[in-house]
Amino acid sequence: MRILVLDNYEEISKKAALMIASQVMLKPNSVLGLATGDTPLGMYKELITLYNKKEVNFNEVRTFNLDEYYGIDRENPQSYYNYMINNLFNSINVNRKNINVPDGMAMDVEAVCRCYENKIKEVGGIDMQVLGIGGNGHIGFNEPDVNFEAQTHLVNLNAQTIEANSRFFKSIKDVPIKAISMGIKTIMNSKKIILLANGIGKAEAIERAIKGKISPEIPASILQLHNDVTIILDKQAASLL
Repeated sequence: MRILVLDNYEEISKKAALMIASQVMLKPNSVLGLATGDTPLGMYKELITLYNKKEVNFNEVRTFNLDEYYGIDRENPQSYYNYMINNLFNSINVNRKNINVPDGMAMDVEAVCRCYENKIKEVGGIDMQVLGIGGNGHIGFNEPDVNFEAQTHLVNLNAQTIEANSRFFKSIKDVPIKAISMGIKTIMNSKKIILLANGIGKAEAIERAIKGKISPEIPASILQLHNDVTIILDKQAASLL
């Protein structure tokens, strides 16, 4: 595990963007696992800047998103598909056919999850997976539990996650209570992992993930077992290390 502590959010975003750009330059048809939320926004802006400078080409890249809310369609402003379109895909030359986000309106969720897993396997697995971390230590939407869920699955979001995500909605009543998420095994099968965290609110989760016991009660702690993970933090998020 490699831990980088940088001065601020801007530096975190630049470092992560450069790592992704380097991956794509070395392997133009890279498979990228992408995350949503506040944390990756700066990274996506930096990637758009690099693309506009013609320093990176996404034409052959394939993407798989970590998760999607269950019960809202892709056109919903709060869907993660819509987030990716507005914050990255509309501004780079990624082929829309190469974009993969779980179907949040699927009638047969188990079939959709199996299909998602199969697609990842068909392209040879994820080369570089980007992660954030929840205040409760979740990665993707893998919530604290008594066991690790292996593959892409339907998740019941816990109260802390619903509360944290309510800032994106008009009311907490509008926040979906379920999501489709890559499982822990799916994430851990990625060849490289980057985890980003900033702010004092993530400090305890980071400390427990890096220094604590490996446990499904802190899902991010499983990353201690991965052989190529880089954790990029600002000074506040790293303050308890």
